[in-house]
Amino acid sequence: MTAKTYGQYCGVARALELVGERWALLVIRNLLVGPKRYTDLKNGLPKIPTNVLATRLKELEAAGLVSRRIEPSPSRAIVYELTPYGAALDTVVLELGRWGARSLGELRPGEIADTDVLVMALRSTFQPAASTAKATYEVRFGEVVVHAVVERDELHVQAGAAEKPTLVIEAFGPLTPLLDGTVTPAEALADGLVGINGPKSELTRFSQLFRI
Repeated sequence: MTAKTYGQYCGVARALELVGERWALLVIRNLLVGPKRYTDLKNGLPKIPTNVLATRLKELEAAGLVSRRIEPSPSRAIVYELTPYGAALDTVVLELGRWGARSLGELRPGEIADTDVLVMALRSTFQPAASTAKATYEVRFGEVVVHAVVERDELHVQAGAAEKPTLVIEAFGPLTPLLDGTVTPAEALADGLVGINGPKSELTRFSQLFRI
C-alpha cells in the first residue's frame, strides 16, 4: 500500500490509496483476465517502466490485492494473480471501462489494443438484457484474436479463435463507432470498418449485445 494518504475516513479515499497510483488499475485489469508472469504484465503494459511495475506489484501484494506463486517444475516461474479481495474489483473495473469507453474516440498514435484489452472491452460493454439465443463471436483485431460466447445473460470471453463461431468479425479499426451507434452495422461493412464471415444479421445482434 502506498504511503500517500488523503487524510479522510472514506471508502473512496481508501480505495484510491490502494489502487489510485498510476498503472495500478491497469495491472489489476490485466490480472482480471487471468494470472500473469512479470514478463506477461510488462508486455501488456509496454510503456510502464520496469521499476514502476515492480513497485506497483509490491504495493498491491502488501495491500492484499495480489499474490504470487511459483509454477511447478520445470517452469518454476513466478506468477501473479488476484486474491479474492483483488478480484472483487471486477465490477468496479468493468464499470469504469464502460464509462471511459464513451471518451475513447480515435485510436491515438502509439496506442495498442492487445488480448487483455479486447477481452475486458467485450466484458465491459456486454448488455445482458439484449441476449437471447446462444451465439459465439470471434473478433479479430490485427493479430489479436478473442472469442465471446453469449448465452442468455451469461458471457464468457477467452483469447484465441472459436471452434464453431456464429460470426467472425475482422476489425480494421476501433469498433467504438459501431458499438456507440455512430455507424450502423450496414455502414460499418460498407465503410470497411469491419469485415465478417457469417450472417449480416449477427453483426446487428453483436452491436446490440455489446454497447457503449
